[in-house]
Amino acid sequence: MIHIKRCGYNIAHEEGFTVDRPFGSGDYLFVLFRSKMEVESKGERAITEQNSYILFGRGSKQYYKVIEQPMVHDWFHFDSDEIDTLCQQLQLPFDTVMTAHDPFYISRKVSELQSEQVHNGSYMREIMDATVRCLFMKLSEMRSRIDTNHHISKHYDQFINLRNMIYNTPSISYAIDELAANMNMSRSHFQQLYKEIFGVSVINDVIHNRLEYALHQLENSTHDIKTIAELCGYENEVHFMRQFKKSVHLTPTEYRRKYRSPTDGSK
Repeated sequence: MIHIKRCGYNIAHEEGFTVDRPFGSGDYLFVLFRSKMEVESKGERAITEQNSYILFGRGSKQYYKVIEQPMVHDWFHFDSDEIDTLCQQLQLPFDTVMTAHDPFYISRKVSELQSEQVHNGSYMREIMDATVRCLFMKLSEMRSRIDTNHHISKHYDQFINLRNMIYNTPSISYAIDELAANMNMSRSHFQQLYKEIFGVSVINDVIHNRLEYALHQLENSTHDIKTIAELCGYENEVHFMRQFKKSVHLTPTEYRRKYRSPTDGSK
């Protein structure tokens, strides 16, 4: 079983922050860099692009340093005797900076790991084990699919940028025709490629993103339900409450009472 030791989601650091562990941390470390960093990989230091990730092996040197502000990253330390075999099967290399083709998916998985640690439920270890395996399988699949499928790869960056815009602006209502026009595609072709790339329809993805943002607001803010509905792009508070309950099986108020708790962003 994969054991998560520590994790951090959406962690920011000030200028000058550096991790320098010549002999590693005694375990494995996965880091998603959401800003440019100086990273040492296999003895060489280089500047990474935004949205890159690295999987440090057990005993590998861990070095990365802030290059631009704001410095934001997601990470988790973990251990298991199965990791070397698992990564070999999935063709995920250690100590190698790789492009995060879908950084939002990675961030969400790290967020799930942190949430499980906070909630400390009966099946916490099993859920976290499954979450990491799911993440690694997805990373393997994405690398293989994008490298070999030209009709996806040539549009992939455009779709990532579009999804980034959607995810960063949950309060905006997007029309499919408008999104398709921005991509210079027909409505049907746009919808087909979106689902093929991300495994979900654009409408369901927008709804899922809004509800994920609502969960975050309910757990971490004091906004009332009406304000949260507006922040999540719902003009009608009742519509928001109905869609939330249909998905989460709790009302927003019930969810807040059950799950709101402090989080620990320390590393």
